[in-house]
This record gives sequence, C-alpha cells and structure tokens, in this order.
Amino acid sequence: MATKEPVRKSSIDEATRSELERRLSARPDKQELIERNVLKDDKGIAPSLIAAREKLERSQLEDKLDHALQQRPKAAELVKEGILTGG
Repeated sequence: MATKEPVRKSSIDEATRSELERRLSARPDKQELIERNVLKDDKGIAPSLIAAREKLERSQLEDKLDHALQQRPKAAELVKEGILTGG
C-alpha cells in the first residue's frame, strides 16, 4: 500500500512567483556578462590559478607605477625649468 505524500504549499504568493520568473527570464546570459566585464572569462582555468594570475598582474602594475613615479621630476626641477611656479 502506497502512502500519499502531503501536498506542499508554496511559501511565496503568486504575484511574487511570477515577478521572480519574469526577472529570471530577462537575466543576461553568461557570455553577455563576460562581454560587459561583470564576469571574468575563466576559459576552464582553476579559480586558484586565476586568483594567482590576477595577483601577479596587479603586483606588476604596482611595480610599473612605482617605477614611473620614481622617474618623475621633482617639483624643484620643474620650478628651475620654468614649468612650475615657485608659489
């Protein structure tokens, strides 16, 4: 003898359910989110490798910026060359 399972009542009302369905159906797909730079294109690479790559890229960018700032002329040199006023 099979027992009947109780009918489960939804915890959200019909208006909320239909609004949720409408929004989910209008949600952009993964490729569109990648093109809009919302998601990163991982191309099947492990997340730990992606994180390490991003950390390395950021570190390289910081080093490049630090080097560029060190090469920048000082304010005194710019005043001496007449580019900056001494005020």
